[in-house]
Amino acid sequence: MHIHILGICGTFMGGIAAIARESGHRVTGCDQDVYPPMSTQLEAQGIELIAGFSPEQTAIQPDIFVIGNVVTRGNPLMEAILNQNLPYTSGPQWLAEHILNQRWVLAVAGTHGKTTTSSMLAWILEYAELQPGFLIGGIPENFGVSARIGTTTANTRSPFFVIEADEYDTAFFDKRSKFVHYHPRTAVLNNLEFDHADIFPDLAAIQRQFHHLIRTIPGNGLIVANGNDKNLQQALQQGCWTPIEEFGVETGWHAVGCENRVVDIFYDDTKLGCIRWDLLGEHNRMNAMAALIAARHAGVPAALGIEALAQFKNVKRRMEKRGSANGVTVYDDFAHHPTAIQTTLKGLREHASNHRILAVLEPRSNTMKMGIWKDYLADSLSEADHVFCFTRDARWATTSLGLLGARHDCCNDLDQLVRRITLMAKPGDHILVMSNGGFGGIHEKLLQALQETAGENYPPSNSQSANTL
Repeated sequence: MHIHILGICGTFMGGIAAIARESGHRVTGCDQDVYPPMSTQLEAQGIELIAGFSPEQTAIQPDIFVIGNVVTRGNPLMEAILNQNLPYTSGPQWLAEHILNQRWVLAVAGTHGKTTTSSMLAWILEYAELQPGFLIGGIPENFGVSARIGTTTANTRSPFFVIEADEYDTAFFDKRSKFVHYHPRTAVLNNLEFDHADIFPDLAAIQRQFHHLIRTIPGNGLIVANGNDKNLQQALQQGCWTPIEEFGVETGWHAVGCENRVVDIFYDDTKLGCIRWDLLGEHNRMNAMAALIAARHAGVPAALGIEALAQFKNVKRRMEKRGSANGVTVYDDFAHHPTAIQTTLKGLREHASNHRILAVLEPRSNTMKMGIWKDYLADSLSEADHVFCFTRDARWATTSLGLLGARHDCCNDLDQLVRRITLMAKPGDHILVMSNGGFGGIHEKLLQALQETAGENYPPSNSQSANTL
């Protein structure tokens, strides 16, 4: 089969492209922004890329066009496909019909922690020699790739497939959440909060989509649910036909963080084992329990899962250490929701102890740019010693972060922002950069500037003009 993917350079669609190519299909694709590293990764896999959405691409005559959710009506290639009545489908639908059918799907859903939990789960199954397939919205460092088909030594498909189950909409012609297509046997429900204000009017609309997912899980399956999340409980109370196993509760699975980054795992009062690892924060302890329970449902004993997690290396852009210069450490994290920002900072505080944390935020998601979280942002950043905010796409942040007083700086020029951060930084500081985008390569710019400006003093910023460059 020849498939042509519209919007191929996104993480999800790029993952589908890689899996389709690995499955023996001919894959081509196009996108508005075709550039490294995604372009080089795809081309290395033998996938031909075309820049832009020219209508002439219909002449390629694939068996089917696979449409990413970045494509809207008015897109010239999409309009040509519709006008010529050519066959098309969504990415999630193609995946369900050609890759996930007849497989034991383990889907990880939730507002936060999907990528890390999916990566943990895939690694546990891999460590147990089950060779799972997976499609994850990040790059697990244990694998080095975000997607694979999953084959055994006998060159047959592994029965197991782990997928990050996103609640974002499927395509312009299918406004259901992506995850309703996956039909999992094992479903992890990490948490549920309001997000994606560009497509969901309120929390109830998201809960409804989660309940649509719950309706697809078979009676011989398993739902692994955060027992402390009231929003999830309300979604489950709308109707559930599947056994539920909760985590984060004293009368079930729970974890206790100890000194020296040791995590003890319990079921009721019984200690199942301990994990020694480098991951930070309560949120990662919750992610670990969810992954352990899901893997156990697939046949991996808890003791083996705990052994696997001791060798888990984390995920790119999840509290990823990007480097150090002059005693200052720079981290990269994908956090872009107040809850994720808060939990990420708390996790870093466990590690940083009394050293200063300089938080650097780019409010880049559609929900952030709309100002939906403006009344919560300052509080979510309270753990930081100083906050820098790039306000180019979120001018409202200047007022919102005013609650932090002299502990914040807002700037709409990236070079000026880098300058201010490096002038404030001193040995022992931890700089935490948070964005769901590339942030203009700020991590490398910071590390280079830190090398060049050692010993300079940070100018006072107690004036309004200094805080609103």
